[in-house]
Amino acid sequence: MNIEVTKRKRSRIKKVDFNNLEFGVDFSDHMFSVRYGEGKWGAPKIEPYGTIKIEPSLCSLHYGQVVFEGLKAFRTVTGKINLFRPDKYHERFNRSNERLCIPFIPYELFINGIKELVLLDQAWIPEKKGCSLYIRPFIFATDNFLGVRVSYTYNFTIITSPVGAYYKEGLNPVRLITSGEYVRAAKGGLGAVKTPANYAASLLPGEEAKKKGFTQVLWLDAAENRYIEEVGTMNIAFIIDGKLVTPPLEGSILPGVTRDSVISLANHWGIPVEERQISIEEVFAKAKDGSLQEVFGTGTAAVISPVGWIQHAGEMITIHNGEIGPLSQKFYDEITGMHYGEKPDLFGWCLTL
Repeated sequence: MNIEVTKRKRSRIKKVDFNNLEFGVDFSDHMFSVRYGEGKWGAPKIEPYGTIKIEPSLCSLHYGQVVFEGLKAFRTVTGKINLFRPDKYHERFNRSNERLCIPFIPYELFINGIKELVLLDQAWIPEKKGCSLYIRPFIFATDNFLGVRVSYTYNFTIITSPVGAYYKEGLNPVRLITSGEYVRAAKGGLGAVKTPANYAASLLPGEEAKKKGFTQVLWLDAAENRYIEEVGTMNIAFIIDGKLVTPPLEGSILPGVTRDSVISLANHWGIPVEERQISIEEVFAKAKDGSLQEVFGTGTAAVISPVGWIQHAGEMITIHNGEIGPLSQKFYDEITGMHYGEKPDLFGWCLTL
């Protein structure tokens, strides 16, 4: 696939403090883009990162026909570049596109756009362990109109950003509070889709949680307000009596790639896995009888995020004495070990450039 490349004359990389990276605030020199119209994809190009010109009537601003993804590139211990499970992210991207009536993106277009962009801006991949180059593919409708219908044209773009830890706590346990009166998603809605509207629903509850001293919201189901679904930015898992228990994919939570990786590793290690409904009442009861051993979130941004405290209806439980548990640490070490080429890639998950 031929990609037209226009390079930035002078890199902006010296303006970035790679020793103190935040998440998603610095952006690399270039971006990839390709237009869709008249039923086909146009000629892809890479150009300097910069402003995208749009009209005020751009339909995606008004009706939200937008999908995005997020994956990472890692600098390995041998100096090569690893992309972690890009095929899975491509699959999820297109599942989201289908739900929002957005055209299918061929894998060749997706992966070659990422490869060429990452290789061009490879100097932006942090060397420090725990850091990476975050890759953000996204697609948005580009017709200009006011009226609810599917757009005929689209822009598929990829940008990259050198990042550190997603949560300020790093690998230290986070504090969660249940969603209370708020509902994030219902079955049949957009809960399983990586679209801005899915995340917009979590903003107000998330802000209220932070004001109370919590890191994130632990979402309960929309129908009964008792079954655990996911955290605002990650899936959730529980270690109960030596079993890995995580909510099932039934249309209201995002099918996380890291979630899938953790389940695959658990099966490989002989850890029993249960994908089932788990109520907040069960979690609190298991905490009180001592059988709740660990709780952790899984996601591309944080990888593994141990949970030390959960509050529900004014009652708080502490998990594993507010410290990271041994399995949480093991999952983190194994997955990040594959990221950086420190451990064998057991399942052929990494694409090395």
